[in-house]
Amino acid sequence: MNASLLRFGLTVLGAAAIGALMGYFGQCTSGTCPLTSTWWRGALYGAVLGLLAAIGHRTG
Repeated sequence: MNASLLRFGLTVLGAAAIGALMGYFGQCTSGTCPLTSTWWRGALYGAVLGLLAAIGHRTG
């Protein structure tokens, strides 16, 4: 039980970190790119995608 919860949390945090890195290093100059306009927005999108992947992995 605890191992699956830990894996779930690490998946979400890992995806958030990847999204933050994408947002930080891939910033567009206009600021209108939804994924890469800021690092925190990239982290938010990454966390949501990680959450969806972790939920899909648990049920599938």
